[in-house]
Amino acid sequence: MNNTWALVLAAGEGSRLRSLTTTHSGVAVPKQFCSLRGGPSLLQEALRRAEAVAVRQRICTIVAADHRGWWERPLWSLPSQNVIVQPENRGTAPGLLFPLLHIAARDPHANVVVLPSDHYVHDEAALARSLRRLRAHSEQEPGRIFLLGIGPDEVDPELGYIVPAHGDGRGAFAVAQFAEKPSATLARALIERGAMWNAFILAGSAATLIAAFERRYPEIVMEMRGVVQHERRTSCDGVAAADLYARLPELDFSRHVLEGSEALLRVVPAPACGWSDLGTPKRVGEALRRLGADQDASGASLASTAYLNLAAQHARLQLAV
Repeated sequence: MNNTWALVLAAGEGSRLRSLTTTHSGVAVPKQFCSLRGGPSLLQEALRRAEAVAVRQRICTIVAADHRGWWERPLWSLPSQNVIVQPENRGTAPGLLFPLLHIAARDPHANVVVLPSDHYVHDEAALARSLRRLRAHSEQEPGRIFLLGIGPDEVDPELGYIVPAHGDGRGAFAVAQFAEKPSATLARALIERGAMWNAFILAGSAATLIAAFERRYPEIVMEMRGVVQHERRTSCDGVAAADLYARLPELDFSRHVLEGSEALLRVVPAPACGWSDLGTPKRVGEALRRLGADQDASGASLASTAYLNLAAQHARLQLAV
């Protein structure tokens, strides 16, 4: 684990979940700082998940500058240089590239496992074993990007789909097709071809991940690398990053980087672990129904690491309806 880093993505706005994450007083809490049904926040759960593959000193997170009031308290235990702040949200591609460049500047041989902070997992031990397999594959083939695939239980056009091809005999498969948020008709056809959901959990060397960006957006990578180098030399207040982000287009990592890069990709299927993407109210509701949480959610108390309880919010909205 000497050169394995974990990167937790926690800079999103969570706009699709806004109906659940808005308080009585009208304050929208970013979903990563909420809990599913009391207890640790989704961000804290992701940080704990990261410990399966990296030591605490090599766990980083990317957060948004305007969320400082939400993340300062739950991230106090991380080394300050591991909390990477982006000035504004320009989509998942810049949100991934910026911290990758920071990690690569500190460790050019870094192997990185990327984890979102909006997932629920019923069997964390099973997922931890999958994360370690993902890490091992990426260490053995540093020139590839390894994606964790989840067996689909329905047609969901809000998720990405990975169609596997031939296996390597060690549990990883080449990727025949990658499709981000296809239509319901296409998603159904992809599932019939054996497609898995893309959990947006991935691993690869920092150099390989950055090179994938560079093939599509060389100017952005060059300029952002310069910003990171400048910030590390001068310990400046983020002015250069703010100037760059103000000029960046909105870019989605799955759609604008992974789609069309199938030759670079490998997929590692995960065993059933009760994984759920909590990206929409529908998926939050489904996760809560599977947990049988709705009936007692309204009485759940907030833990010190979470600002809002999604189960309590969901129960309140159901009562209102």
